Amino acid sequence: MSVDLTVVVPAYNEERRLAPTLDAIRAYLDEGSDEGSDRANEGNGGERPRWELIVVDDGSSDGTLDIAADAEAADPRVRLVHSDRNLGKGHALRLGVLASRGDRVLITDADLATPIEELECLDKALADGHAAAIGSRARPGATIESHQHRLRELLGRTGNFLIRTVAVPGVRDTQCGFKLFDGDRAREAFAASRLRGWGIDVEILQYFRRSGWPVAEVPVRWAHQEGSKVRPFDYVKVLAELTSLKARTVRPRDLLVAALFLAMAVTLYSGRLIAPGERYLPDSLQDQNQWEWFFAVTADNVRHLQNPLFTTLQNAPDGVNLMANTVMLGLSVPFAPVTWLFGPAVALNAAMTLGLAATGVAWYWLIRRRLVRHRGAAAVGAALAAFAPPMISHAHAHPNFMVLFMIPLIIDRALRLCEGESTKAVRDGVVLGLFTTYQIFLGEEPLLLAAVGMLLFAAAYGVVRRDVARAAFRPLARGLGVAVAVTLPLVAFPLYWQFFGPQSYTSVLHGDNAGNSPLALISFAERSLAGSEKTADALSQNPTEQNAFYGWPLVALAFAIVVRLWERALVKALAFTVLAAAFLSLGPKFRIPLTDVVLPGPWAPLAHAPLFESVIESRVAMVCAPALGMLVALALAGLLASGRRSAHGMTARYAGVAAVALALLPIVPAPLRAVERAQAPEFIAQGTWKKYVGEGESLVPVPLPDPADAEALHWQTTAGLGFRLPGGYFNGPWGPDRIGIYGAQPRNTSNLLRDIRSSGRAPQITAAWRRAAREDLAYWNAGVLVLAPQEHDAELRATVEELLDRPGKWVDGVWIWDLHRGS
Repeated sequence: MSVDLTVVVPAYNEERRLAPTLDAIRAYLDEGSDEGSDRANEGNGGERPRWELIVVDDGSSDGTLDIAADAEAADPRVRLVHSDRNLGKGHALRLGVLASRGDRVLITDADLATPIEELECLDKALADGHAAAIGSRARPGATIESHQHRLRELLGRTGNFLIRTVAVPGVRDTQCGFKLFDGDRAREAFAASRLRGWGIDVEILQYFRRSGWPVAEVPVRWAHQEGSKVRPFDYVKVLAELTSLKARTVRPRDLLVAALFLAMAVTLYSGRLIAPGERYLPDSLQDQNQWEWFFAVTADNVRHLQNPLFTTLQNAPDGVNLMANTVMLGLSVPFAPVTWLFGPAVALNAAMTLGLAATGVAWYWLIRRRLVRHRGAAAVGAALAAFAPPMISHAHAHPNFMVLFMIPLIIDRALRLCEGESTKAVRDGVVLGLFTTYQIFLGEEPLLLAAVGMLLFAAAYGVVRRDVARAAFRPLARGLGVAVAVTLPLVAFPLYWQFFGPQSYTSVLHGDNAGNSPLALISFAERSLAGSEKTADALSQNPTEQNAFYGWPLVALAFAIVVRLWERALVKALAFTVLAAAFLSLGPKFRIPLTDVVLPGPWAPLAHAPLFESVIESRVAMVCAPALGMLVALALAGLLASGRRSAHGMTARYAGVAAVALALLPIVPAPLRAVERAQAPEFIAQGTWKKYVGEGESLVPVPLPDPADAEALHWQTTAGLGFRLPGGYFNGPWGPDRIGIYGAQPRNTSNLLRDIRSSGRAPQITAAWRRAAREDLAYWNAGVLVLAPQEHDAELRATVEELLDRPGKWVDGVWIWDLHRGS
C-alpha cells in the first residue's frame, strides 16, 4: 500500500543519536497525521497509512542495527533495511529510496542537523509544482544556529563551491542532508544512480536537471552536530566521484575520436618519439632549443621558488623578461615535474603531442555541442581545425600556436552568454574570465587572433540575424563585464611586468611586410602530402611560419559548401569569417600574383595599433582553420544524414563524401622531419666547465648565441642551467624607445664574432678592438670563453687569440680561454 510520505534515514554507527532522532521524527509525523488524517484517507476507501519511516543500516559495527530493529518491532510504520557491509551513504540512500512507497520521499541525516520541523518549508515548495525541494544553508533566510569550526566551515564552503561550479551550477548548497522529492521521480532517479558515496546528492540533482524536473532550493535552520560523519576531505571525495561519474558517461565513440587525435599527434612527432633528447626538428630552426630552454628555466624557477617572470640565465647580466617571451607558464609550470624527472626535451615533446591531441578533442566537443550531432562529421571538422597546415607548421616548435584547447572552451562560454539566461550570466562570466586568464598564460597572441575571429563571426551573424543580436547584446555585455572584472585582478601584475618590468619592450619588429601572398592561401605547405618545399619556402618567411597553405581543393570545396548552404545564417557568418581573416592576413600591402602591382593591404590600419603592432599578420589566416572545419562538418553531417531512401540520394551522398575526402587528402600532414641532434661538447656534458666559471660569472660561447644559432641554450640545459650566458634567443628591448628585437642588444665583440661566423673573414684586430673586448667581457662578467668545432672555427679562434693576446687551450673537445689566468 502506498503512503503519503516516506522518510529515509541512512545510519552508520549512530547508536548514540539514532533513537532520539527516530523518536523526534515519529512524534512530528504523528502530530501531522492527527491533524490531516481526514484529508489523507479521503477517497481511499479505508485507512491509508499517512507515513512510513525507513532506517537504512549501512553495515554498522555498533548497536545501530539493534536500535533500528527495536523501533521496527515497536511500530509497524518503521521499516529496517540492512546492508551487510558499509558501502557508503549513496548506497544506503539508494536502498532506502527504492524500498519506499511514499508519494513524497524525504531523506534526512541521522543527526537531524536540520530539524524535522523544516519539512513544512520543503512541503510548500513541492506544493508549488517543484519536483524536489532541497534544504539550503546558503540561501538568504537560512539560519545557522551552531557553526562548525571556522577552518572546517571554510573547507566545506570551498568544496561546495567547487562541486556546484563543476556539477550543478546555480545550486548553492548541494550537500545539506535534508531533501524532499516527488516519490516516483525520486525512485526513478535513485534507480539510475551509480555513486555509493557522498556524491550521490549531486548525481540525483543532475538527473533531475537533465530530466527537466524543477528543483527548489529552500532556506532552512541548521545546527552543527558533534560526531558528524562528514569530514572536509569528503568534499574532495565527492569531486573524485563526480569525475568518475562523468568519465563513465563518455561514449566509446567519443573515446575513439580522442584516441584518433592522439594517434595523429604521435604520428606527427614520430621522429622524436623515442629519445626526444637525441633528436632535433631541423625545420624548427633554433626554436626547439629556445622552447626546451623555456621549459627548463620555468621548472628551475618553480623548484627554487624564484620569480617565474624573469631570469638572468640568458642575456647576462641584463636578463630576460619571461612574461614578454611567451614561455607558456600555463603549460610549462604543470609540466615542471616532467621536466625535473625526464628533462626539458621530453617535457616539451609530451606537452606538444598531448596538447595537439587535446586541441582536436576540444574542437570536436565544440562542433558536436554547437553545430552537428554526427560524430564522424564533427571529428573531420575538428581534425581540420587542429591539424590544418598552419598548425602543423607551428607544430615544429611553437606550442603557443598549436596547443589551443582553451580556445573552443572560450568560444562556447561566450556563446552561452549570448543565449541570454540572466541567472547564469554572472556564473558564465566568471568562468569565461578564468578561461581567459588561463589562455593568457598559454599564449596572448593566439587569444588576440581568436578574439578577432569571434568579432568577425559576431559581426556577420549580427547583420544576418539582427533579432538574435539584439537579444544577445545585454547578457553578452553583462557577462563580458564580469569576465573582465575577474580577469584583470588575476593578470594585472604579470601584464604590468610584461609591459613595464625589467627588459620589457614596446613592440617587436617583424619587417616591412610579413603578410601572406594571395598564392599562399591556395598553395600547399611543405609538410602536406601534396606540398612542395620550394613553393612553400618561396611564399613564407620560414618553415615555422607557413600560416595559410590550405590548398586550392579545400578552397574550392569551401566555396561549393557555402553556395549549397547559403540560406543558413551560420554558413554566411562562417564564410565571412574565412574571407575576412584571409584578406587581413595579406598584410599592410600585397602584390597581385604574376604582376608588379602592389596594393595597400587591409592590415594597414591595424599595423601600428597597440597589441596588433607585434602580430605577424600572416598568422591571421590561422583563424580560417576552425571556420573551414565547421563548414566541412556542416556539409558532411548533411550528406551523411540524407539520401538513405533512394538510389539517386545514395549516389549524391557518396559523391559528396568523396569530394570532401579528395579536398582534404592533399593537406594531410606528413610526420615532421627529425635528425640526430648535435650533442653538447664533453666540456659541458661532463661538467668540466665548473672549474672555470665562478659564482656569478658567465660562460661566453664563441660566437655568442643569437636567433641564428642558439645551440648554447642546449649546452645550458644539458648542464642543468648551472651557468649564465650573455646573448641568447629571446625578445628584448633595444635603444631608448625600447623597440623589441630578437636577441640581445648588440655589442662590439658579439657583432664581430657573429660576422666572422657568417662570412669567414676576420678584420685586422686593432687596439680599439681589444679595448672593446675587455669592456664587453667585463660587462658580461665572463669567466671563460668556449669555442666548439664549427664552420669558420679557425678564423674565430685566431680572432679571439688576437683579442686576448694569448692562445686558447684544448679541453674536452673545445677551445677555451680561461679569463682567471690572464686579461
